Amino acid sequence: MRHTTAASAAAPRTGHRAPPPSQSPDGPALGASVERREGHEKVRGTARYAAEYHPHGRVYAWPVPATVSRGRVVRVDDAEALDLPGVLAVLTPDTAPRLGDAGDAVLRVLQDDRVPHRGWYVALVVAETLEAARAAAAAVHVDYETEPHDAALTADHPDAYIPESVNGGYPAVRERGDPDAAFEAAQVRVDTGYRVPPEHNQPMEPHAATAEWHGDRLTLHDSDQGASAVGAALAALFELPEDHVTVVAEHVGGGFGSKGTPRPHAVLAAMAARQVGRPVTLALPRRHLPAIVGHRPPTLHRIRLGADRGGRLTSLVHEITTQTSRVKEFVEQAATPGRTMYGCEHSRTVHRAVPLDVPTPSWMRAPGVAPGMYALESAMDELAGTLGLDPIELRVRNDTDREPDSDRPFSSRHLVDCLREGADRFGWAGRDPRPGSDRRGALLIGTGVASALYPVHFQPSLATAHALPDGSHVVRVAAADIGTGSRTVLAQIAADALGVPLDRVRAEVGSSALPTAPLAGGSSGTASWGTAVHEACTALAGRLAEHRGPLPPEGLRETADTSDAADRGAGYARDAFGAHFAEVQVDTDSGEVRIRRLLGVFAAGHVLNARTARSQFLGGMTMGAGMALMEGSTMEPSFGDFTETDLALYHVPSHADIADIEAHWIDEEDAHLNPMGSKGIGEIGIVGTAAAVGNAVHHATGVRYRELPLTPDRILAGLSGAVAAAS
Repeated sequence: MRHTTAASAAAPRTGHRAPPPSQSPDGPALGASVERREGHEKVRGTARYAAEYHPHGRVYAWPVPATVSRGRVVRVDDAEALDLPGVLAVLTPDTAPRLGDAGDAVLRVLQDDRVPHRGWYVALVVAETLEAARAAAAAVHVDYETEPHDAALTADHPDAYIPESVNGGYPAVRERGDPDAAFEAAQVRVDTGYRVPPEHNQPMEPHAATAEWHGDRLTLHDSDQGASAVGAALAALFELPEDHVTVVAEHVGGGFGSKGTPRPHAVLAAMAARQVGRPVTLALPRRHLPAIVGHRPPTLHRIRLGADRGGRLTSLVHEITTQTSRVKEFVEQAATPGRTMYGCEHSRTVHRAVPLDVPTPSWMRAPGVAPGMYALESAMDELAGTLGLDPIELRVRNDTDREPDSDRPFSSRHLVDCLREGADRFGWAGRDPRPGSDRRGALLIGTGVASALYPVHFQPSLATAHALPDGSHVVRVAAADIGTGSRTVLAQIAADALGVPLDRVRAEVGSSALPTAPLAGGSSGTASWGTAVHEACTALAGRLAEHRGPLPPEGLRETADTSDAADRGAGYARDAFGAHFAEVQVDTDSGEVRIRRLLGVFAAGHVLNARTARSQFLGGMTMGAGMALMEGSTMEPSFGDFTETDLALYHVPSHADIADIEAHWIDEEDAHLNPMGSKGIGEIGIVGTAAAVGNAVHHATGVRYRELPLTPDRILAGLSGAVAAAS
């Protein structure tokens, strides 16, 4: 392996240097720092997003959300709305077109009179202008028959159940050995709980779509993380052949999971366009997003760790309770990190779900793993304190070369290297381990560490590679570029496989008309799409090597289908690992926590583009900082509604919140991944950051906070409680 900074290859501090990145003639190496190809378009404002397409005759739609928490629609009075100038139609459960079945109940909008939660759409207005549509939506009067609702999550809720499986298809329960007996017999024990609140994805571009029908053919410009999936869902809903639906998502202003599955806005835009016979744009107001496009559900954690006096874990129990909606089941897999992270003979991981009258949860960056690792890594810090052991040393002593639950060997695991490298860069050796030992006037300074992991995922994909007579090459795949730079990295993969300069390759992505591809999610996009691109280009390079004379006018083309590659490395546990370090200051007068330094060191296979990788690592770490200090939503149980529905109330980090932040990585050699040797990097940056910050706050104050976010009111309450206890 070679140790690499975010921008350039550096001499390793430990370990050995891997062979240099492959180099195409006259072109940059795969792994080099290459700027994103669409960057100039975005900076200049010429990159068009879903709501910025202007087909002739375009009109606008605005949805009407339910104002009750549970019940049914008795009557929709749209007379006042229809009398307003420019209003073309009001779609209601009685008048909206009937839809087929796409296997997702969230998409069956305006199909019946039920209201499963507050914010569920009960009508849609279509008008000549956006202003007219919004005004008309406010003029729609809906009468409801209400029913008792329940929107309060508790660990002892009587309706809690253990599902068959959780998000990602993981079993809800895994148990090895006798964890209860091992815990009771442990020399050192930690038994504690943690709470993570609901969190919202908050992409810069809210969900939007522009729909246009040409006979029975639909074209939809959409903001999504997978055009193929959206196209297939719309074809099922409108009962069309899939080749009659084209979904285009050329530029997407972020998603963080909220655009990972088809969403109601796309269905409503297509429904409205068919109803009025004109193109329709629907851009959701940000205040609607928490109820409509998914969110990270709250998770209640109980963790029990048993260890011997040397710090070796003898028992690990992680039990979580979370909520799902009554629309469809979604269970956050927050206990799964305990199945992979540390060696332990006896363990149990359990998920319980409570069905409530709330919006349906869904994916948010590192679903399950981010909240689960916050709890596990906070508990490991508590165990280190109980043992009087350095937190890094505790993690090193529990490292393992085999995944505990499956007993499969890891294809590569450099967690300890990340911890050691991070400690060296961060200056951990000079740390005074005593909590509260660094006081500077009203400020308390502390440092913390946490491990990170994220599983390697792979999905089958198609791709084509085309050599043209002018010497250029085109690769086509229905990948999504949600701001991650996938166009650029796929072009790099193609250039490397073809052995040509990068400027001779163009990558076409972002349309369901291209070869079918999986969505951008689970940190699997580049590995999945890139494998198909690599195989297509490798086959094309072979044909070009055998070809004599000029190319025919149509060029040469090769197609790859990686369905048979899904089992690659099946005998191995494949995960990315990392380590986060944080230094914070806590103002004892105001309760404000400021992050002074953040450092992340990651082992995520071979990094394919240093520039875009750095962006992903830092973006994830920034989101983790927000998770730690400010991000959190409140479900008001009386109304069944999220209280924080805009960016004035739901706070996300700004530049002023992130002062000194660094990301580094250890380039791994792993033959059990994909042809590029890469692991996903989009999500591991958020995993563990909140725990590192929380552990640093404990080191600063001596107070253990177990509920996120660490807002000033919670900090002051904890400090006051510590003073009271001491007196």
